[in-house]
Amino acid sequence: MELRVLGACPLDCPDTCSWVVTVQDGKATSLRGNKEQPYTRGALCVKVNRYLEHAASPDRILHPMKRVGPKGSGEFERISWDEALDILSSKLTEIVGEHGGEAIWPYQGTGTLGFIQGESGMAGRRFWNALGASFHNMNICSRAGNDGLRLTMGTPGGMDPETFALSKLILLWGTNTLTTGHHLWKFIQDARANGAHIVAIDPIRTRTAEQADEHLPIAPGTDGALALGLLYVVLEEGAEDRDYLENHTTGWDEFKAEILQYPPSRVAEITGLPEEDIRSLGRRLAHTRPTGIRATMGIQRHEGGGSAMRLIACIPGVTGDWRHPGGGLAFSTSAHVPLKVDHRPGLLPHPVRSLTMTRLADSLDESVKCLWVYGANPMGSTSDQNRIRQRLLREDLFTVVMEQFPTDTVDYADIVLPATMQIEHLDLHEGYGHMYLMWNEPAVAPAGEALSTTETFRRLAAKMGLTEPALHATDLEIAAELLEGTPTIQLDELRKRGWARLDVAEPFVPFTHGFPTPSGKLEFVSDLAEKAGLSRVATYVPSRSARTRKDGRLTLITPASHTFLNTIFANNPELLRRSKGPTVVVNPEDAERRGLVSGSKVRVSNQFGAFEAHVEVSDKVRPGVAASPKGHWPKLSGGANANAVVEERDADLGNGPVYHDNLVEISPAV
Repeated sequence: MELRVLGACPLDCPDTCSWVVTVQDGKATSLRGNKEQPYTRGALCVKVNRYLEHAASPDRILHPMKRVGPKGSGEFERISWDEALDILSSKLTEIVGEHGGEAIWPYQGTGTLGFIQGESGMAGRRFWNALGASFHNMNICSRAGNDGLRLTMGTPGGMDPETFALSKLILLWGTNTLTTGHHLWKFIQDARANGAHIVAIDPIRTRTAEQADEHLPIAPGTDGALALGLLYVVLEEGAEDRDYLENHTTGWDEFKAEILQYPPSRVAEITGLPEEDIRSLGRRLAHTRPTGIRATMGIQRHEGGGSAMRLIACIPGVTGDWRHPGGGLAFSTSAHVPLKVDHRPGLLPHPVRSLTMTRLADSLDESVKCLWVYGANPMGSTSDQNRIRQRLLREDLFTVVMEQFPTDTVDYADIVLPATMQIEHLDLHEGYGHMYLMWNEPAVAPAGEALSTTETFRRLAAKMGLTEPALHATDLEIAAELLEGTPTIQLDELRKRGWARLDVAEPFVPFTHGFPTPSGKLEFVSDLAEKAGLSRVATYVPSRSARTRKDGRLTLITPASHTFLNTIFANNPELLRRSKGPTVVVNPEDAERRGLVSGSKVRVSNQFGAFEAHVEVSDKVRPGVAASPKGHWPKLSGGANANAVVEERDADLGNGPVYHDNLVEISPAV
């Protein structure tokens, strides 16, 4: 018997594709994009096309295990679920009794973005609240940019990406669309067919930059200065939208004065771009309506990242593009999703401390007695890799990892629990790059003894004698709660169709009824920023590497891989082969100065650590920049990846990480 089961991709990608699984005699035999979903349009990416193969991989974790060798050795023996739950219940009870619930750090990541099983709904948080565990601050992805946008717009929510089809000028700013969300490209192509001009602003000549009409190879961490320089030209051209400025913004006089401090000559010196290129794009911006700006997470992963996004959101306020379909800025559409997430904070016995995800090395001290990792691989994905490794070796740290594959993090666990994959459990998703909800129906039975996130915590709550009903809610009951905030979307219909558009107009133009800021307007100046110790007026805050790039070292940026999704798929043999192993791209000028030859092995190092890679000498990166795609598992890459040289340091807003703001030296490997 053959079935077609509707589902959705769970991974950390703005496209959140709708997919169709073909099931024959209980086995998933094919997976394809859903042709009926308006954003997916039948296509999946090179990574997810191998999802069924990945789910059936021979290295899949299928049973609970406990450690039998030294920490870090990856030596385990199989145990039953009953034994695992007994150990976990006893250990958690002991830790709470002796040290209090805050000694537990539930470390959740973006391995799945589901509202039921994953990060979006903070799956498992109800259970942790009942124990009084520390709060996990999930800041690794977009926090700096989100907070910067809130200061200008009151929300990170902006354009519906589908309306890029209506744009006449598209700025792809710090985003590699063809690798990190390729479904948007269809709408960009529609715009181009109608005469739109496409500009890529990126230190790397990415796949996307190669397909754009124009590429500006900006110095990393200087995007805010470019935003001000472009607006300087808009003012020179007398093209500011004075009606929009008067009626829909606040603080214009102060912001205008700030713009006038950044003439193109100064901005050229800061950004490394030719002055005429800045003037040319500024003139095009001044006279092209609508202009749509697409910026994604990479642009804000540096010391001035939040301020950069704050400034970029000001551009359509000056040009008036926020009033036009196809105009404005798209960063994340998540803020438009009205799902009702309730992780029952009332279950907390008292207020608890917050532990920040990207400060794991600093915070994983003796006060933390249990680290419970799920949907995350911090040994492969988090800053300051060497210090994290040392922290995970603590014998007094009880570490639990819920996983699908034997990652580097698994090797440091005391207990390993097998986790289901997307085709094996029920979930509800949004897309942070589109305006749809997506439903995922389980297509096949869980592999081995794998359990979903929700079922794992239900069983553990029962084992510990926790009777609060919210801890035992079924997945469908959780889904019904989530949809209480969307009266136009019914659960039965969503399950039947697989997707539903949010209740917004088509075409969607945000902020037609004002901005969700204290003033109700777009704010070029912010009292909230001033109270937080930041500049009252939106301004350029350089990255650390931008401030020090003349010291001779290279700014390392770690862009998304075309074959991996963070560290997911990095153990897939075919995708690993296509990745060509760890590589670092260096400009010919920098390579000659260091005696580097394409294809040779090099050592990338700084005061925090080092990793080895094969060098590619290419003008794809500008001088002074090195690029090494993220995602490789350390244990499959000589023991370290690029995060060995990433400092555990915060951006200017939201404690955001600084993956693209690290200075390194590169030398031939010995």
